Amino acid sequence: MLSNNYMKNIFIAGAGRSSGALIRYLLDYSVGRDITVTIGDASLDHIKTISGDHPNAIPVVFDVNNASHRHSRISEADIVISLMPPHLHGLLIIDSVSLKKHFLNASYINDEILSLHQSAVDAGILVLCECGLDPGIDHMSAMQAIDRLREEGCELKSFKSYTGGLIAPESNDNPWGYKFSWNPRNVILAGQGTARYIMDGKYKYIPYGRLFSDIENVDVKGYGRFEGYANRDSLSYRHHYGIDDIPTLIRGTLRYQGYCRAWNVFVQLGLTDDSYRIEKSEDLTYRELVRALLPSHLKGGSELEDVARLCGLPVDGEAMTMLSWTGVFDDIAIGLPNATPAMILQKLLEEKWLLKSEDKDMIVMQHRFGFIRNGKEQTLISSLVVKGEDSTNTAMAKTVGLPLAMVARLILEKKINLKGVHIPVKKEIYEPVLKELVDFGIGFEEFED
Repeated sequence: MLSNNYMKNIFIAGAGRSSGALIRYLLDYSVGRDITVTIGDASLDHIKTISGDHPNAIPVVFDVNNASHRHSRISEADIVISLMPPHLHGLLIIDSVSLKKHFLNASYINDEILSLHQSAVDAGILVLCECGLDPGIDHMSAMQAIDRLREEGCELKSFKSYTGGLIAPESNDNPWGYKFSWNPRNVILAGQGTARYIMDGKYKYIPYGRLFSDIENVDVKGYGRFEGYANRDSLSYRHHYGIDDIPTLIRGTLRYQGYCRAWNVFVQLGLTDDSYRIEKSEDLTYRELVRALLPSHLKGGSELEDVARLCGLPVDGEAMTMLSWTGVFDDIAIGLPNATPAMILQKLLEEKWLLKSEDKDMIVMQHRFGFIRNGKEQTLISSLVVKGEDSTNTAMAKTVGLPLAMVARLILEKKINLKGVHIPVKKEIYEPVLKELVDFGIGFEEFED
């Protein structure tokens, strides 16, 4: 039980697409307890659409770049949960450590955050990163299986893990099989850099330009075949998972069949580039932009024909049909000033990949463990499929927000006592969280092959 010595306060920074389930869980938990939930965002009206008139909700306008404002909100909190864009977490983490407040987020850890480990230990607080879906539930479920296999005396030889935030089959009404259920900018920029993993004891490096053509088919029982492309860095997780000597480890992203080949056309064309801005972009049409991005020697046909030629694809094939559907070859004004190619592509796709109010999204995750038990090679397959209810109550919001909310509760109840900077690979985190997630319809199915 919680101490009643003083009112506990949880501060949530950011109330975007993934915040709904987190906020509702914590507000429900606060009932009958001395807990308030302060929710900071740019819009009070937006917060109130999520929190309603709940008596324990404190909606506030929050500017993370305002140092005094940020310091004030954090100083009043016991736990800070950040759903801000990843590049803004650092400001919140530094203040949280200096003010001795627990900090949680769902974004990737980095060297800057790791450097705060001893400071967080000295402050007596937990800084927990990668505690959402992917990264998050993937870590927890993987570690649970890995620890169990170790306890059974098995030798782990390979681990492959793929996750996708997709559209449910019943709401799949476009040729891409995709709609935005989380930050669109992150989707546009996904995979940039070089992917690193290990396969059969050999390191593999895939530059961004080849990422979407170097894919693996992943079969998920009851849902068919998907295609997976590698995440940027799989190698660092050997250490996190305690499997430094494993011969094969790859983590990746799932999409419906055909997506990667079509997306690779955008990559080859340069439409995912966010490094420069296009002069007077608002005056261009999408077709004119495509022509401007094409090599000069390709000028013998329509933009569609020349793009197909550039990428070595049939003009009437599936990939070019998918691109044409987006409107990227249309004579429609872009209307976005001083924009990068990636910003223009995002604007175009936000119109085409919009979740309709009744649409259901779908999370698909699969772990595949190759191991030796009693001298025999075996495979353990662990799969998770979660569907949303509608465009507001999404599977993405549940799977990102609920783990964070549950960890916050466990900290308040003094059931998690870790200090320092961590990701959720310790039993005291993953066991209670995975157990409770089942109550929300988020559970894995396992079978051995």
